[in-house]
Amino acid sequence: MRLLPCGDAALLVELDALDDVMALHAHLRRRPPPGTLDLVPAARTLLVRVDGGTDLGDLAAHLRETTPEPLRPGDSGEVVEIAVRYEGVDLDDVGELTGLGAAGVVAAHTGQVWTVAFAGFSPGFGYLVGDGRLDVGRRPSPRTRVPAGSVALAGGYTGVYPSDSPGGWHLIGTTCARVWDVDRDPPALLSPGVRVRFVED
Repeated sequence: MRLLPCGDAALLVELDALDDVMALHAHLRRRPPPGTLDLVPAARTLLVRVDGGTDLGDLAAHLRETTPEPLRPGDSGEVVEIAVRYEGVDLDDVGELTGLGAAGVVAAHTGQVWTVAFAGFSPGFGYLVGDGRLDVGRRPSPRTRVPAGSVALAGGYTGVYPSDSPGGWHLIGTTCARVWDVDRDPPALLSPGVRVRFVED
């Protein structure tokens, strides 16, 4: 664990692996250090933002003494169901890349509970991790426009595009679920720590 100050009211925790970030994030959500305002996980880091009067030295000591348990399936309580029409233009390609075939990709995608590890890229875009069966790289050439609601795979993650945008992930389906809605509280459906089950529509 490496701790870096970010201004006078946050510490950036650098860790070795995403599993370590997810375990620490889950632990601190349950037992936040005094003064904690926000926890922002990423692939190898966790930003801990605190009240302006919080002593960062005390926070650093608290974090160094923290030993989170490894995450186990079912550790996070909430499960969001997202209905997907598995008709993506890259579904057959993913079937070939994984050796599962198109039907096997659908079975693997729907047959597990995914966890939002972190968010990024665009508002509402969650990076979801699963059991590794659908670990494929990015497309060799990204698309200039991916429609909102596209369900995609890349680099061991799955995600749902919240809005029309460029993208280099493999498209396996579409959903009508709104993963980002500024009129909803909170706007993001898929925030870090939330578990997701995809169901075939």
